Amino acid sequence: MGFEFSRRQWLTIVVISIADFCNAICVALQAPFYPQEAENKGCTATEYGLVFGVFELVVFLISPVYGSHLNRIGPKLLFNAGILTTGTCAILFGLLDKVEGHIPFITLSFVIRIVEALGNAAFLTASFAIIAKEFPNNVATMFASLETFFGLGLIVGPTLGGALYSIGGYTLPFAVLGSALFCAAIMSCLALPRNHDDEDVRPTGRKYRPTMCTLLKVPGVLLAAISIMSTSMSIGFLQATLEPHLRQFKFTHVVLGLMFVINGGVYAVSAPAWGWLCDQPHIKPKYVTIIGCLFISGGFLLIGPAPFFNIPTIMWVTILGLVLHGLGVGSQLVASFSDALNTAIASGLPNSIETYGLVSGMWTSTFALGAFIGPTVSGLLFDSIGFRNSTLFIFVLHICVMLVVLLYLWSSDREKLDVSVSAGDLLQLDGTLDESVLIGDKYILPPPREKSHRCGISVEQSRPPAMNSLIACSSYKNRRSPWSSRTPRYRPSYGSLDNRFRASSGE
Repeated sequence: MGFEFSRRQWLTIVVISIADFCNAICVALQAPFYPQEAENKGCTATEYGLVFGVFELVVFLISPVYGSHLNRIGPKLLFNAGILTTGTCAILFGLLDKVEGHIPFITLSFVIRIVEALGNAAFLTASFAIIAKEFPNNVATMFASLETFFGLGLIVGPTLGGALYSIGGYTLPFAVLGSALFCAAIMSCLALPRNHDDEDVRPTGRKYRPTMCTLLKVPGVLLAAISIMSTSMSIGFLQATLEPHLRQFKFTHVVLGLMFVINGGVYAVSAPAWGWLCDQPHIKPKYVTIIGCLFISGGFLLIGPAPFFNIPTIMWVTILGLVLHGLGVGSQLVASFSDALNTAIASGLPNSIETYGLVSGMWTSTFALGAFIGPTVSGLLFDSIGFRNSTLFIFVLHICVMLVVLLYLWSSDREKLDVSVSAGDLLQLDGTLDESVLIGDKYILPPPREKSHRCGISVEQSRPPAMNSLIACSSYKNRRSPWSSRTPRYRPSYGSLDNRFRASSGE
């Protein structure tokens, strides 16, 4: 499947991909050698463990705020500010070895890590929203492609950082890779296409302004958020306890590092394929989510392996489990983003930068929450019941998510068959709309010729070609009809509708 992108779109892809890659490197850079430096300064494992954990906690708390105010701040400004902040903090983190004393060292570590988390959340939230705006017909594919670069950065970061650390000590990795991210930030400031927020089509009036609560009240979006969090928990679960589990094999540091690369590498490689699958018109992203739940559940049964298999831990079985986990992570994370975005718009939220920002903030926030909960729970379970028994927690969690998604799909399909309203049923003899069949106050259409709160264009003008006898409706009970889920084509700017729609709507 080929894509015909404009020069502007290709430039957006290149800029965000490079920034994604460099950002991931800097986020994962300190993992191999910061703990040792912290211990040299007199810090305990609890203290420097919190330095890592506070990063995800801050991202979880601040991402919804960024998403809610993205339209006011502007996606490009938030993107550039986030990258510059992350790069600057990475360089400053490399100077911590010059700080003398336990308390000053750990205090500055917390401060720098918190500010870095603020920048990272800003960058991720803005980049997801920009991609959703620039590529409205290929959201899942492009999101997955960016996640591939981010995944590669997470793999390269610790490896390259460890090599630079062995050459020049603690400061060199942060100085080199932090400077690379800083240069990427400058490049994005100069090269990222300018957005035009004043052209954005968004509903008027306070009652139609979307909020994070509005978004999460949509059942399909809430399910996507749960899927993101559970997937992130599975990643954090292995980050905290896989190394102690593998000690029985007495691997070298190089081989042990490669074991941690397996699931991340499979995720990075498979993500574009999952994205392409989610963008197919006849495949619901929730079907891909179900496949992901099966992969992750099966993977965790093998990584241990599960205690009821009554077999010892075998290296090739563990590797197979990590491969299945990587495939599951790719399918669930990619599907959940496109599913949340499509479901939010289909449920009546405006097809604008405001909704894109909310979905981006929700994705970043719930992923960070899972990354914070996962290592915490896995550590407690590891100490109390051991690794093999604790893997059943992730297995049961994803089976439950899969069953809930199946129940949602079954109920929504049944509801559509029972109460769907044909567009022709809305037409009265005098040619006006019969609004009595519309369900829910937020889905009542405005008077004819006025702008709908859905897309900002009149119902007459949103009518598809050759549909002279039908009215395209988007009531709650019929939002999955062929025409209700269609959106107008975009020209290449962040969320702008084609001028012919604006002119014909009286603007």
